[in-house]
Amino acid sequence: MTRSMGIVVFTSVLAGAWAYAAGPAQPAASPAPPSSKGEVVATVGGEAITAGELEELAAPRLFQIRTQEYQAQRQALDETIGRRVVEREAAARKIGVDELLKQEVDAKVAPVTEAEQKAFYEQNKARFGGASEADALKRIETGMRQQRLRERHAAFVDSLRAKADVKVLLAPPRLAVEAGDNPAHGPADAPVTIIEFSDFQCPYCSRAVATIKKLEESYPGKIRVVYRDFPLTSIHPQAARAAEAAACANEQGKFWAMHDSLFGQQDKLQEADLKQRAVDLGLDTAAFNQCLESGRETAQWQKDQAEGERYGVQSTPAFFVNGRMIVGAQPYEAFARVVDEELARAGSAKGSASR
Repeated sequence: MTRSMGIVVFTSVLAGAWAYAAGPAQPAASPAPPSSKGEVVATVGGEAITAGELEELAAPRLFQIRTQEYQAQRQALDETIGRRVVEREAAARKIGVDELLKQEVDAKVAPVTEAEQKAFYEQNKARFGGASEADALKRIETGMRQQRLRERHAAFVDSLRAKADVKVLLAPPRLAVEAGDNPAHGPADAPVTIIEFSDFQCPYCSRAVATIKKLEESYPGKIRVVYRDFPLTSIHPQAARAAEAAACANEQGKFWAMHDSLFGQQDKLQEADLKQRAVDLGLDTAAFNQCLESGRETAQWQKDQAEGERYGVQSTPAFFVNGRMIVGAQPYEAFARVVDEELARAGSAKGSASR
């Protein structure tokens, strides 16, 4: 198993989104933090270790823990909000929740056709092992219907949330992540900045490319994307050299063209392949080859990698959306929700400043 992280697109189980009987879990007590950064938390031979030093040393791990804590709280909060808005809608229609969900979810999900089942089966035969085609088709039908139920359920709840004017006040943890002079596109004053730590040989990173492009198309002029290198050299032996090739292309103003080319053909990252890409992209090949062979761009990815580690990056892709960490090739909807919240936050801050 690699450290790269991804999302399974097809699942065969419907998550228990409506656990009405379950009450909220009680949080465990947390130790009180030191009262000030100057407070001594330990001594070694009479030499003090302060709370400030401890905070700096533990910062990446603590940020990850706080992010995980926020995600757990946010999931519970969203489930609670979902229940509330559904219950309110059912009460307004004077019907039960089960009946409401039958009308608005079950009844509005299209059946899975035989052609859809067979098409999925043909594309994914290896995933069904020794199962017969009939058994596989039955599992596919069940899985695809459950996926459609989830999607319709989520869309219905979203519509109710919008109508109920829901405001989430739970604040996410943020980290000040430097963009520096790394390759970027989008307005410098965009209200949302996405800083990505990525690896050109990572398969999950390549999946994320389309998601980021879709975000830029969906929010024109509102997103700035910054690319930073984080080659996982222990499992991706060509990743570092590919990062250097992209940096050499950047010297000629062609970083993003090289970026797309590298992610588009991850099976061609050998030295000869990288030099051929320079030819294909119309670069000054002599200058590109000299740059690549000199190794002068090695320090750039090493710097990005070291800073990424200080920010708590352990796997790729990892994103910081206005300082909010998102790990893995998450679906478009996961990013869009964060972007929407950040745009709302920026609008609120602008409105407050104008009053």
